[in-house]
Amino acid sequence: MSALPTPELSRRIKLAGLPGETVVVEADAGERAALAARFSLPGIDSLRAEVELEQRGSAVRATGTLKAAIRQTCAISGEDFPANIDEALDLRFVEAGSLDTPIDENEEIEVELGAEDCDEIEYSGDAFDLGEAVAQSLGLAIDPYAEGPEADAAREKAGIVKEGEQEGPLAEMLKGLKRD
Repeated sequence: MSALPTPELSRRIKLAGLPGETVVVEADAGERAALAARFSLPGIDSLRAEVELEQRGSAVRATGTLKAAIRQTCAISGEDFPANIDEALDLRFVEAGSLDTPIDENEEIEVELGAEDCDEIEYSGDAFDLGEAVAQSLGLAIDPYAEGPEADAAREKAGIVKEGEQEGPLAEMLKGLKRD
């Protein structure tokens, strides 16, 4: 059995004596470069999360903000451009196995998810990795189809038009058929 790879942004937080103040997770240059490679980004210029931790039994609620300045590639032109991410964080760390529910294959199950049910992260032992949770949140916040400032020029050069911007004789004829 092979060991799990070390996360690019690891910040292990021990459960005993959780900090009462805001925990700041800020990625250094090496961590940002590794995360950029992980998420196929040209670069990450800054990454900072400020998180409040509240212990509720064996679970820990983590709320705060994630801010990042990234460089990504335009889905249309292929050109790199800067983008900013400003996301709210609302995570819940729970003991490994506490999310497992035995399932009877013959029983029909309906599951309703509330806001707190969606961002649960399992941990084992006496600590959890807040840094990896921040990294995963960053990955989810990146728009994989982001368009940079040159997207319209690239479309025009390729002869591609956006929906609703068609021109030409057929487009003019179809405009007359639209109902008001």
